[in-house]
Amino acid sequence: AVVVRGGAAAEGADLAVLFLHCAGDSAMCGHAVMALGRFALDYGLVPAPTRPETAVRLRCPCGPVTAFVPWDGHRSGNPVRFHSVPAFAAATDLAVDVPGHGKVVVDIGYGGTFYAFLSAEQLGLDVCSSKTRDLVSAASAVTEAVKKQFKLHHPESEDLAFLYGTILTDGKDAFSEEPTTNICVFADEQVDRSPTGSGVTARIALQYHKGLIQLGQTRTFRSSTAGSLFTGKAVKASDLFGNYSAVIVEVSGEAFYTGTATFTVEEEDPLKHGFFFK
Repeated sequence: AVVVRGGAAAEGADLAVLFLHCAGDSAMCGHAVMALGRFALDYGLVPAPTRPETAVRLRCPCGPVTAFVPWDGHRSGNPVRFHSVPAFAAATDLAVDVPGHGKVVVDIGYGGTFYAFLSAEQLGLDVCSSKTRDLVSAASAVTEAVKKQFKLHHPESEDLAFLYGTILTDGKDAFSEEPTTNICVFADEQVDRSPTGSGVTARIALQYHKGLIQLGQTRTFRSSTAGSLFTGKAVKASDLFGNYSAVIVEVSGEAFYTGTATFTVEEEDPLKHGFFFK
């Protein structure tokens, strides 16, 4: 997360932020929001934090996002929850022809960025037991097929109208107390180690749109890669977002410090702007 302060964080936000990944930048990253919320309190980027919880208002590329961070007066804690931009179902039961897999049926949801969703079973795979490489290859094929066969639209900005990735699920979309497992393949075949905050937001919006969950019902989402958990719930229906019926989703999870790093740029370094190796 690249933190931007000052004028760029105007309009009631404490900070502005850019999210980076191997292929560039993303419009939203829920897990980074949780981590940045903790960091912002611990490093004094938010004036006068309050107990037992402080709202950290972020200006993200997708729009305003608020993280709610536990604060004991000295240090931030977990779990951190956040409310993102209005989420909506962009398309449901969309038939897509995927080379090597035939026709599959996908849903497309927006939770700060757009994802295609389908059960891994449609691709002859199991999200919990299949090899990660097979899941990545299949999800990437779906992403490319959807990009070619379906045009996305965002009601506020066409810059946001792009498919960020595909999320393969265990197919358990109806409300249950049991966790539902998914794997998110995004950007240039990156795999999320978490259940994906923006993906959970979009998936909740789809489930709410289909009548599979109600307002206030909490679901638990598990990452098939690391086994980490997020919870999510639709907290309130939003006004029409363009032509879409939208919902505000709350996602909750944990973020932990693992270390610090210092980056230095020397002008005479011929690779100071970085390089790409694949």
